[in-house]
Amino acid sequence: MSEVITRMKNIFEKTRIVLIGTTHPGNIGAAARAMKTMSQEKLYLVSPKTFPSAEATARATGADDILASATVCASLKEAISDCDLVIGTSARTRSLPWPMQTPRECAETVSDNKYSSVALVFGRENSGLSNEELELCNLVMQIPTNAEYSSLNLASAVQIICYELYLLAGCEIKNETDEDNSALVSQDKIEMFYQHLEKCLIDIDFYDIDNPRLLMHRMRRLFNRTQLEENECNILRGILSKVQEKIK
Repeated sequence: MSEVITRMKNIFEKTRIVLIGTTHPGNIGAAARAMKTMSQEKLYLVSPKTFPSAEATARATGADDILASATVCASLKEAISDCDLVIGTSARTRSLPWPMQTPRECAETVSDNKYSSVALVFGRENSGLSNEELELCNLVMQIPTNAEYSSLNLASAVQIICYELYLLAGCEIKNETDEDNSALVSQDKIEMFYQHLEKCLIDIDFYDIDNPRLLMHRMRRLFNRTQLEENECNILRGILSKVQEKIK
């Protein structure tokens, strides 16, 4: 458990989102909102056209702290000076090939412990990253999109990679903490449930024991397929008991 928490903390602490030359302040606010929903906090802005901005704050919708702590830089070199891994984003095919990764592959790379500080760099809304800026990157991330319409909003692109990082680092915490509350029902208890169910169906004249057909076989297949949790099985047995109580 502690190892998972440490890994999650490391991924979030070492990752920064870098936006270059953002022309619309609303996109900065929307990107901050996307970051905060996925536990990302470090926002770097390279030569934004307008910042700070009331419109950015309005679009952030509660992620004002991300904007307040944002680092404004004059150049991409300044924004990534202390990073040991820089990943650029591009929707365009370049004349020179670059090592390309999907967002999921990118998240796996970022999670590697050999990297202590990682920058995820997003270009301008209308033109993306220049070739000179791309040359400062170790890798390029490209988000798969519809080939006939590949236009992706800046904040949406930020959300996708932040989601992949959160999925890799955060969801395992939820699974581990919920483990004790989602134990599957044991075979002996599920058999007791089937006996109880059959008895209840007979009591309400729904199941004719002299002409059973395949009813109980189908009921078994239904509940076996759902893989009942123990508390769910207890709820169902409680319902059956209440039905039997009412008909008596």
